Amino acid sequence: MSNKGKYKIPKSHALWPILWRTVVFLGIIAMIFAVLNILAGYVRDFRSEADTTYVRNLADIIDHGTEAESEEALNALSSDGHNYCIIDLYGEVVEHSGSISVSGYNDKKGEFYSGDLKDILDEAGVDDDIHKIVLDAGSNSTFLLDDYNTKIDAFSEVYDMARNNPGVLFGSSSDAVFSFPYWIAAPMSESSQILMVKSILTVKVKDYTYLAAGIIIAVIIAFFVFILMIVSVIMNLSANSKLRRWLYRDNIIKGHNWLWYAVTTQDILCKRKNAHKTYAVVDLVFVRYRNFVLCHSVKEAEALLRQVVLVIFKKLKKGELIAHSTAAALPLFLEVKDEDDARARLQDIISTLEAIPCGHRLAFKAGVYLVIPAQEKVALNQKHYIPDIDLLYNNACAASLSLSEVADSGIAFFDSNLVDEEKWIDTVTNRQQAAVNNEEFLVYYQPKYDPRTNEHMGTEALIRWQTPDMGLVPPYKFIPIFEDNGFITHIDDYMLTHVARNQARWLHEGRKCVPISCNVSRAHFGTENLAEYICNLVDREGCPRSLIEIELTESAFFDDENAMITTINRLKYYGFLVSMDDFGTGYSSLNSLKDMPLDILKLDAGFFRGSEDNPRTRIVVSEALALAKSLNMKTVAEGVEDKSTVDFLAQEGCDMIQGFYYAKPMPQAEYENTVIPVPGQQVQAPEAEPAPAAEPAQSEPEE
Repeated sequence: MSNKGKYKIPKSHALWPILWRTVVFLGIIAMIFAVLNILAGYVRDFRSEADTTYVRNLADIIDHGTEAESEEALNALSSDGHNYCIIDLYGEVVEHSGSISVSGYNDKKGEFYSGDLKDILDEAGVDDDIHKIVLDAGSNSTFLLDDYNTKIDAFSEVYDMARNNPGVLFGSSSDAVFSFPYWIAAPMSESSQILMVKSILTVKVKDYTYLAAGIIIAVIIAFFVFILMIVSVIMNLSANSKLRRWLYRDNIIKGHNWLWYAVTTQDILCKRKNAHKTYAVVDLVFVRYRNFVLCHSVKEAEALLRQVVLVIFKKLKKGELIAHSTAAALPLFLEVKDEDDARARLQDIISTLEAIPCGHRLAFKAGVYLVIPAQEKVALNQKHYIPDIDLLYNNACAASLSLSEVADSGIAFFDSNLVDEEKWIDTVTNRQQAAVNNEEFLVYYQPKYDPRTNEHMGTEALIRWQTPDMGLVPPYKFIPIFEDNGFITHIDDYMLTHVARNQARWLHEGRKCVPISCNVSRAHFGTENLAEYICNLVDREGCPRSLIEIELTESAFFDDENAMITTINRLKYYGFLVSMDDFGTGYSSLNSLKDMPLDILKLDAGFFRGSEDNPRTRIVVSEALALAKSLNMKTVAEGVEDKSTVDFLAQEGCDMIQGFYYAKPMPQAEYENTVIPVPGQQVQAPEAEPAPAAEPAQSEPEE
């Protein structure tokens, strides 16, 4: 799907709206003059109606009457002072009286400019052939022609009078009369000739006053309409500009928001002149911003955030951007030289921010995605680069999320490994339920031995994922994902069910059954009546509860201590063994040991690393074992790989050892055949077994 237009905000343009409104205004003016011209023609036709009837009657007498009647009619014209002429179809003058000043007549040559009278027809607005007009002439067939003095002399006369006597146009001399000569042409079909008679149109000055006033009023109205249109354009532009400012505004930092950042960033990256520049899309996160809000107030937190933005803004160069997206996230857009330059600039910004005096330790994380438009264009195989701002910023966010386990400031750059990790998380999430349904998860067993007698005393159930296409997947590649998405509770149920089922079968087969520990994640402690829930799972498979050890991680003890104590007591009441896993990983609390009624304490492998060279380590381990014994708890040492450690733990009274020294985690079939064979089958005592380098089982999360 194309990203073109995703963050494209329509821009307001002033030129085109003003231009087309100007065209409309000029069109209105032209229309006004056209209407006035039509009106003037109508007035002239109306005023000349009597004259045209008179000329038409004379033409009929001359054309159809006797010679005497024709002569009398012509004499009447002459005696009345009318100039007239009779022309044939070729424009030749047959007879005339007075000067011929009709438009189109050449008085020097004594003929019309066009032999076929085309000019006469054009002047009269007649679009037909003169022959047809003459032949079809009827009682009402006349047309008007201009006198060539009308446009020059008559209008000049009116102009001179108006200039010399302005009162004329304002009504003080409204009775003044002006004469406008014109010609009336009447075709005669019998003689195939045309009678043209000069007539005078008399117009009072007040008529011109009305006409001028009409023109002025019309122009003024049109002008005001034009001004209103221009004002509306300006107001719309102002409103759009104001709306855009509000659309881009972030009310918390009193600056710009994500939409402005996305639109502006896209515009910058799309420009050809920036194609070979390197830009850094940055997700800058205020670490523990919510904690600051809780410890202080929303008002103080927002004020601090505005101060942070101001400090960053002073560090930006021209054309670089800062905005506010979510509560603690500030998107940045920097122009940099390379990764080292980006790192140095961000480190400078973060160092300055950490020094802001606010009575609170500040930390900031920056996820960075470097983008070179020309390279992105090639990678995307695009003719014109259209940046996906959401994707670019998401890459930066993915980089910052890689620092989520760190409480201090940090900078991380996006690379392909992050993409692979996200794809793997997506793959695991999509396949998790099907894997449970198809029983792709396998139960591996790692036995625990008494270091003094090498007797098999217990076992821990661990999980592996046998996929049809990827082979055997170790737990450290999927358990953390299940813990994040909450699916770990289904894994807990799966393991408890399969272990209880196997224990019941082994017991029925007469094998030696020892308690097997199963992890129950801290997420499961949100389940109401967890102890009863576990009872139902185990009882359904017919397994004695005493053969199931519920193993809790140490970190779970600090979520809800009262609920944890209640659950442990109920599990013990129902006959289960309860142990604390990973004791000593950093969350240890002697107070929790005082309150928790545990059966078994498992010491983490970290206790024993370097114990042979460090007497302080031996003291800590020795005291921990003694403390557990004093509290009536058995002890298990995890991750033991060498004989010296085994001898030391045996000497200090450790009850069980679990580690590669005795056995690695093994599939169910191997465990059945070598550790708990059917009665009568010979089993050799376990010997030291070096840890295989290919399987870091001691450091991976186990279920």
